[in-house]
Amino acid sequence: MSRLSELFKKQNKRVLNVYCTAGFPQLNSTLQVMESLQANGANIIELGMPYSDPLADGEVIQSSGNVALANGMTIETLFEQLSTMRNSIHIPVVLMGYMNPILQYGFEAFCKKAKAVGVDGLILPDLPLFEFEHLYGKTIQDNSLDFIFLVTPETPEDRLRKLDALSSGFLYAVSSSATTGKDKDFSKVAGYLQKLQAMNLKNPVLVGFGIKDKETFEAVCAYSNGAIIGSAYINALSKGTDVNETTEQFLKAVLN
Repeated sequence: MSRLSELFKKQNKRVLNVYCTAGFPQLNSTLQVMESLQANGANIIELGMPYSDPLADGEVIQSSGNVALANGMTIETLFEQLSTMRNSIHIPVVLMGYMNPILQYGFEAFCKKAKAVGVDGLILPDLPLFEFEHLYGKTIQDNSLDFIFLVTPETPEDRLRKLDALSSGFLYAVSSSATTGKDKDFSKVAGYLQKLQAMNLKNPVLVGFGIKDKETFEAVCAYSNGAIIGSAYINALSKGTDVNETTEQFLKAVLN
């Protein structure tokens, strides 16, 4: 059983997935940030691989990616940093990124290395469904990696069911068809999440885009298995001077 499956078997509600950018705020911050997230209550770490043209990311995460790239972060460097990850990190770790740099690295080599260092799953927003089914899905599965598809309020029900059937780990429910980091009116999101609840999907559902504090976390947890926080945490890290102190304060405010 994968770490994600084990997590959702033990904890089916109020699961908190926190996004951080590899190589931010400093090149060698990656493991420190991950360890701090784990120590302060995150259930899943979504580790962003910085890319120069991140389609789904808002300004805050784009900016952190630009800093990480300027710091010298590459996929090769990231795998070096993660080579000892499982000595200290025991919660699921999902890599989030875009196809271009992965294809440059070599897709099969990337999946093999991800498995070797202990990565649990992938979120690749620009990997189309057809290509997943016919070109890349088998390689992902052969390397025991979960693959998480994104769905939006505009996703038709038949496509949504197909994405759920092909996903493993969890399904990423985008709160609206915008980029990350935008404020949302969660009273409008509730109807969409209730619809997902009523569909009896195969996968647990985590909600992302616009979750930033205790209020928005609680609002989406009422209709889902949990939430994904990204931009708000990156914003806190960019303003803080100490990673551990900033992370502790941020997560305490969300979870307590």
